[in-house]
Amino acid sequence: MENALKKVLEKTFTQFERGLTTYHLQIQPQEIGWVKSIDQGVATITGLPKAEADELVRFETGVLGLVFNLDSDQLGVILLGSHEGLEAGQEVKRTGQVLQIPVGEALLGRIIDGTGRPLDDKGAIASKDRLPIERKARPFIDRAPVKVPLQTGLKVVDALIPVGRGQRELIVGDRQTGKTAIAVDTILNQKDQDVICIYCAIGQRTSAVAKVIEQLKQGDALNYSIVVVADGEDPPGLQYITPYAATSIGEYFMERGRDVLIVYDDLTRHAWAYRELSLLLRRPPGREAYPGDIFYIHSRLLERSTHLCQKLGGGSLTALPIIETQGQNISAYIPTNLISITDGQIYLSPDLYQKGILPAVSVGKSVSRVGGKTQLPAYGEVAGDLRLSYSQFQEVEVFARFGTQLDEDTRQTLERGRRVREILKQPQSQPLSVAEQIAVLLSVNEGVLDEIPLDQIQAAQMAIRRTVIEQLPNICDRIQQGKSLTENDHETLLQLLRKVCQSFYSN
Repeated sequence: MENALKKVLEKTFTQFERGLTTYHLQIQPQEIGWVKSIDQGVATITGLPKAEADELVRFETGVLGLVFNLDSDQLGVILLGSHEGLEAGQEVKRTGQVLQIPVGEALLGRIIDGTGRPLDDKGAIASKDRLPIERKARPFIDRAPVKVPLQTGLKVVDALIPVGRGQRELIVGDRQTGKTAIAVDTILNQKDQDVICIYCAIGQRTSAVAKVIEQLKQGDALNYSIVVVADGEDPPGLQYITPYAATSIGEYFMERGRDVLIVYDDLTRHAWAYRELSLLLRRPPGREAYPGDIFYIHSRLLERSTHLCQKLGGGSLTALPIIETQGQNISAYIPTNLISITDGQIYLSPDLYQKGILPAVSVGKSVSRVGGKTQLPAYGEVAGDLRLSYSQFQEVEVFARFGTQLDEDTRQTLERGRRVREILKQPQSQPLSVAEQIAVLLSVNEGVLDEIPLDQIQAAQMAIRRTVIEQLPNICDRIQQGKSLTENDHETLLQLLRKVCQSFYSN
């Protein structure tokens, strides 16, 4: 009896020990922290002593957070989702990963948020490739000069403030002056140009984002575009990460030899979101309550835009960041930060907007630091001195308002300048081809429109555009291909322009 009992006990203990061994092998040690406090968009947690900066953590509710502050006894975490349901005392676990975003061709035509979650009811993103949202900018040795133009389809920009592929051109102005309209028109003009476009909305109203998406659909531009959205109702943490996520998507295509255009609309609200997060996490405030590294968050973002050398595929990432000013104060803190980071700015004036001069681009305050290096040769031949003459006209016009007597040359400068201003007007969502722009600019620069009344200039422009495309297709093709105008081409264009404009001359 004792022997039988002994055998049973030995067998039981053996099985128990094997079970312990098996159970022990299946144990995976995991750090667990606890929520100490919850605020609007941020959380303070204790524990997780080995957590790293920018690491993702997961809360009990499934919401993800990004480790932002590494203090000696606690962590400051920004929330990437709603804080509803989160309470003090809940568990928080490390993921051991940084935030990544899906990338690739599957995103074309899609609308997503900064974490890659689809917002367009078209199902999950069918992409296996992912990239971290924070990536180092390319070193200088990997970059090539910016020489290829990125046509916006807007006469005032392409002729006077040219943008090149790989450039960073700031769009700045007060609210409701047409900043987004310029960016959207540029996207519409990339149709059939083999340029992938990314529209990144940061802190915008949902209705404003929906309007842009509808414009892209109507212009048949959504097929080659990706929309990354963090609207004004999203947590500030999501608004903060969104432009970095959009840039990683663009870099995927750039590194494969493609040309990419990315619009950040707008970085004012991005700075507001970062300031809000920093203040909630007790980071020391500086000028206008912005933290000391506010310049760095935008510089490390925009430095990722570049033109890669041919050895790396020759792809490019062109950035059009948008910034909002208050009361035309272009020298405010955030605008001056962005102006010093970018390669030029397109300034939109509320005064011009109120006068109906659209797009309301102030030529005097706008500049492209890459300049004519990116322009097609035809622009320099027909509009090389247009910027200077237009600026002179604006100065003369101010003095002419005092009713002083003007000589013949001054009156001629005023009449020519008024026609240049009228020609530079352009309706929204109607980008022009290079050939159409060259024909119109040549007509005003050579004085072909001098005898046409101002109220007939737009009608004459439409006739010029239509006739040149129909009757001179060979010259139009050469212009589009970046070839210079020969003397014969120049004379042929002038003869056609004068013939078209004869019916508009005043009697």
